[in-house]
Amino acid sequence: MKTVVITGSEGKLGRYVVKEFAEHGYRIIGSDMRAASSLEDYYQFRQLNLNNIEEVNQLLTGADYVVHLAAVPNPISFSPEYIFSNNVMSTFNILEAASNLKIPKVVIGSSESAYGFCWAKTPFSPNYFPVDEQHPLLPQEGYGLSKGVNEQTGDMFNRRSGLGVYSLRFSHVLEPHEYEWLKSEFDNTGRFHRILWSYIDARDAAIACRMSIEDSKPSQSIAMNITANDMMSDKSVEQLLNAHYSDVKDIRKPTADMTAVVSNRLAYETIGWSPQYSWKQSE
Repeated sequence: MKTVVITGSEGKLGRYVVKEFAEHGYRIIGSDMRAASSLEDYYQFRQLNLNNIEEVNQLLTGADYVVHLAAVPNPISFSPEYIFSNNVMSTFNILEAASNLKIPKVVIGSSESAYGFCWAKTPFSPNYFPVDEQHPLLPQEGYGLSKGVNEQTGDMFNRRSGLGVYSLRFSHVLEPHEYEWLKSEFDNTGRFHRILWSYIDARDAAIACRMSIEDSKPSQSIAMNITANDMMSDKSVEQLLNAHYSDVKDIRKPTADMTAVVSNRLAYETIGWSPQYSWKQSE
């Protein structure tokens, strides 16, 4: 039985990731700064500080894989310097320990916020649609910056030791019970334009974590968008772009063929992942 360490195991996404790995036969060690709640039947839990490298070494000893989700989840909960230092240092420690312990692969939770659109102090439009992983990362604040730095940190460890690092750029994570709320927001087409109307069902995000761990390709460091096939709107792509992003002239796929403006194609090509869930299934 393979052992996977899941950090941030008590978080919104972490709980789904724990269950996904448990249901596929993994032994799970979870960690969080919060105390364990309702998942004790699924895993062993350790409450610790990932900014302490010694504690991280102890946590990862004996692990086969790591899914690192622990982080400050947005730029508004804490001060900018704390958000940046916490997110970057904890990720460095995870990758440093994994590399030294010869753990072959780590999945890290990145974010579409790395592109910079969501939290920009001076709002700006994407260079082109659909947005894929080749789009430059242009954050204007510490949270989005921390996610891009973490991806580069993964690249460095891959070069140094061959550690496999899969950085998953999650869209806005939604749990199934939130879909009814979501539909109530659709009357305002601008409600979600800063995040390009993108989202991901927590169950699909958890599956992407597992499929990344189970990917048999040679060691690599790669960033992938993990987003739904549709958007948080009942309007067409053409309607939304005309209303909010008419300044973007580089449209690389006919709008009639697009169901979302953030591409998840690379995840399909790399690990065979495609989303199974949609807010439309609750209708």
